[in-house]
Amino acid sequence: MSEATVSRVLNGKPGVSASTRDAVLTALDVLGYERPTKLRGERARLVGLMMPELQNPIFPALAEVIGGGLAQNGFTPVLCIQTAGGVSESDYVELLLHQQVSGVIFTGGAYTQADANHEHYERLRELKLPTVLVSAPVAGLGFSTVSCDDVTSMEQAFGHLLQLGHERIGILLGPRDHVPSQRKHAAALAMAERHGVALPDEHVVHSLYSLESGQTAAAKLLDAGVTGIVCASDPMALGAVRAVRRAGLRVPEDVSVIGYDDSALMNCTEPPLTTVRQPIESMGKMIIELLMRQMSSESTSGDEVFFAPELVVRASTGPVRRAA
Repeated sequence: MSEATVSRVLNGKPGVSASTRDAVLTALDVLGYERPTKLRGERARLVGLMMPELQNPIFPALAEVIGGGLAQNGFTPVLCIQTAGGVSESDYVELLLHQQVSGVIFTGGAYTQADANHEHYERLRELKLPTVLVSAPVAGLGFSTVSCDDVTSMEQAFGHLLQLGHERIGILLGPRDHVPSQRKHAAALAMAERHGVALPDEHVVHSLYSLESGQTAAAKLLDAGVTGIVCASDPMALGAVRAVRRAGLRVPEDVSVIGYDDSALMNCTEPPLTTVRQPIESMGKMIIELLMRQMSSESTSGDEVFFAPELVVRASTGPVRRAA
């Protein structure tokens, strides 16, 4: 692309096709240059993609699906990764607004936690910027949301352990104010009551979504005497497997472990992990569809679209071991 073409775009001169003009403006946004004042009112063909982390394999997988869908629709994703002590979610929102993005997709963040700051979402709502949330949000935010059904996922996992004869089942969840974890907890309590098994407080542990935190939390469940553990993520479940082994026990002979996500390589662990699969391909398509609908109609529907999970049974679960 010639300097003359770029100059014509920046100075608003005729003789430039719409596609070339969009390409020049997008390049400016990607490289971090400010648009000329008279062009700043127009939204760039950029979409912010907010991720809480990339260590959990489910998030890179989601980024790949969503990024591909955006590219097919002529948009470029701007990846925003939150790290401890790094740029905050609200600061990222300000940066994205400064870049005149056409929309934002959140795949996890403050909107899932009741005690977090939600002021930046109000800003997005006031600006009517197309926004889609992935995973259950706190009530009242009013954004389109795509979720894997947390209730069904817990029913599948808890029910699987019950079918294997387990009665002392522990659940390993995210933070207490985390809405998806609250939904899973409520579903587990309902399953326990329905089948006449106990789910005391000591069988429910809250943790961060990491292998190390999962290992520490799972050790508490083992001290409480559980024979099966349902985890809210695959890294947590791998931590639980490590905790079982550190306790001198075996998976699944002594303790069964179930993960959540069916992220990459869970069939290659030792033992291969039984887990609840999120249908990220289908979810990704719906995320893009909801965003495109908002871009075309300026609507900001607050509906939540649920997708059904699938229990994938592998070798980390087995029949409860009966006392001789």
